[in-house]
Formats: sequence, C-alpha cells, structure tokens
Amino acid sequence: MTRLVVVSNRVTVPTDNDVRAGGLAVAVQDALAQRGGIWFGWSGKAIQKADPEPHITKVGSVTYATLDLSRTQYHAYYNGFANRTLWPLFHYRIGLMSFSKREFACYREVNELFAAKLVPLLHEDDTLWVHDYHLILLGEELRKRGLQRPMGFFLHTPFPAAEIFTVLPQHEELARALCAYDLVGFQTDRDLRSFLDYIVHEAGGGIMGDHLIHAFGRTLRVEIFPIGIDTELYEKAGAMAEDSEAVQQSKRDLGDLSCVVGVDRLDYSKGLVERFQAFECLLVNYPELRRKTTLLQIAPPSRSEVPEYKEIRRHLEGEAGRINGQYAELDWIPINYLSRSYNREELAGIYRMSKIGLVTSLRDGMNLVAKEYVAVQNPEDPGVLVLSRFAGAAGELEAALIVNPYDSEGVADAIARGLAMPLEERQERWKAMIEVLRTNTLMKWRDSFIESLNEAPFE
Repeated sequence: MTRLVVVSNRVTVPTDNDVRAGGLAVAVQDALAQRGGIWFGWSGKAIQKADPEPHITKVGSVTYATLDLSRTQYHAYYNGFANRTLWPLFHYRIGLMSFSKREFACYREVNELFAAKLVPLLHEDDTLWVHDYHLILLGEELRKRGLQRPMGFFLHTPFPAAEIFTVLPQHEELARALCAYDLVGFQTDRDLRSFLDYIVHEAGGGIMGDHLIHAFGRTLRVEIFPIGIDTELYEKAGAMAEDSEAVQQSKRDLGDLSCVVGVDRLDYSKGLVERFQAFECLLVNYPELRRKTTLLQIAPPSRSEVPEYKEIRRHLEGEAGRINGQYAELDWIPINYLSRSYNREELAGIYRMSKIGLVTSLRDGMNLVAKEYVAVQNPEDPGVLVLSRFAGAAGELEAALIVNPYDSEGVADAIARGLAMPLEERQERWKAMIEVLRTNTLMKWRDSFIESLNEAPFE
C-alpha cells in the first residue's frame, strides 16, 4: 500500500495529553495511520523571520511536518489573498473582496515554499491529497518540480459561478493550477456545475464523460464528495448529554421556553445578521411566541485581524442589543448571544434541548452544524432543522425545512411551523435525515475520495 501525504493550510501536531479530536482531523489521522504517511502544512505560528526548514515530529506511523510563516507571509497570504480575496469570492461577497498583486504574489510564494519543502520528504510512489483554497497553486508548483505521482485536491468551500469567478484578475491562473491535479473534488453538484461551466466557456476545455474533463493540456477527474460527520459519535454524544447535569440545569433555566439554536463561526457567510432580523420578524408576525421562545446564538470570533470580521461582530452585537432593547421583558430576553466556544459534549447537550436548529448560511460549502444538530436529537422527540437552501447540506437533508435566508418572513414562518410541528411529522423528517447521515459519513467521504484518486487518469 502506497503512503498517503496530506497537505493542508494548518496542521496541529497531537500530543500525549490531547483528547481525540473530531471532524476532518480524525478522518485524516486514521487514514495516515492505516497507510503510513505525512501530514504537511503551516504550524500556525507567524514569527519575525520564518524558519525555512520544516519541523518534523513522528507519532506512530504518521510524520507531521510543519512550517512557520513570517509575519509578512501570514498577513499577505493568509489574512490577505486567502481570506480577503478568495474567501469572499467563493462565498459571493464581491463587495468585500480586496485585490492586491502583492498579496497574490505572497500567496504564490507560500505555495512555492510548501512545494519546495515537501518534495524532499516524498517517496516515489506516494499519493498526495491537498486541501482547500489556501493551496490551489500547490499542485502546479509540485508539477514544475517534476512530480508525476497521483495528486488530488478537495475544495471545502463553495466554487462560485463562472461569472463570479472571473471577477478575480487571476482566475485563469487558479483554474490552470486546479487542472494540474489528477482529481478535484467538490462538496455539491452546484459547485461542480460552476467549475464545468468555467472550463467549457472560459477555458475552452471539454467534458469527456465518466467524470473526466480535458483543459489546459491535461485530463483530470472531477467529482462530488459531500463531507459528512462521524454520525455514530454524535448520536452517542447526544444520548449521553440527555442525562447530564448541565443539560438538566439548562432545561430548568428555560422552563417553558422553546429554544431556537444557532451555532456558527463568526463570519459574514453565515447569515447571522439576517438570522437576527428573521427572529425579530418572528416576534412581530407571531406575537403569541413572545415570552415563549428564545434564540440562543453561539458565535465564537474568528479571523479577528481581518477588518471585515471586526465589522460583522460590531453589527451583530448592535442588532442583538437593538432587538433585545425593543422586545425584552423583565423575565425574558429574546436573543442570547454568546461569543465563545463550546466543546462537542456541551454542544450536543445544547442541540438536544433545542426545539429548532437554525442554519441560515448565505453561502456554505457544506455546513456540518446542520448535520450535527440532526445526529444528536432524541429519536423519540426530535427537534426541527430549519436550513438555508444555500448551504451544501441542503442537497442531502431534504427533509429539513428549507428556507431562503434573505427572506426574513419566510424564515420566521419556518421557525413558527417547526415549533408547532406535530411529533409524528418531526419523527418522520428526522428519520429521513439520520438515514442520510448514517450512510454519508465522514469516513465514507474520505475513503471515496482516496478510491477515486487511485482510479484517476495520470499524465
């Protein structure tokens, strides 16, 4: 069995004291442990002058190789082109994009650095799997250094429509770089359609059938791999949380209140301001739900050095204050806004006691919160998922109440419908969704990608 080499923007080296992580880290670590291999990427450190050589740590059969970045690289590559250009572009927020040749040059510089430092660590028959928008150029840089071994790339974010993608001055350079891989994976059919549209109408390429395309002088495979969760793990966490003292105390605190929960990283793609406004619309259009319903919004801050993220936090806090100031009573607050993180066990309890899981993303690659909410529910008395049609998860969780997050009244109507939904309908919808989650797990996503990469055409 050939070694697997995984490359991602950020790599955290596990220690003996670590609690086993969740999500992508588990899927990657398990695959590497089975086959042996390397996990390569940024250490997370930004220092005055970066160490040009990777730090090597071996844990079992897995080698962790991490690079430090200089502060200049961190600001121009990570905060700059990756998160002020590509992130808003891929999430359809063109007005928030920052264009800078200097930042793109640094983005290329870091991809070149990764390639230069990765090559000496590789074996002749290694299989490479590169992750996400930070490292689109890496495959092309590795090809320039003579690598002809199998290379796959998975995009965790949405891929924008061709008309949006071409707003980026360097769109052709990125598309050409994507075609340097042997397999490119997307979250949803919508993302794949957007990429194929670009390949045909902008790049002059062709669709060959059987998931193959030809563009920029190469033939490659393109497929959909919707990322999942460790469903069994979350189901167990939900069952354990049911009897926890923390959940029981929270239920006592809520009393007869119905909790609507939102859990999101603080990001403008998550539709948080629109969510608050939809909840206000609920209070206006359904006055009988006042003092009977509360919105619990958990939104830990992220990318706090990026100006747009400071602005979204200020705006969200302002909306929460305005709505609470207008509608709160001495014994009732409409919106509880918590700007902190919770661990998986705590979130499982919060999800489990909430009548509604509210996901109003304006654009999302997948949105695993929606899947986590469903997985931890009590089968005998499940809550209702209200889900944005623009989240990738909407393509799988069709039994959710699907909404347009820009339509405040429509979201409010869906919340009211969910709160009034009969038990039998809630159970039927939950059963349909949990069946999907038990089939399309995180491990299936990983194994499907690796299997397809092994079958991809190599030139």
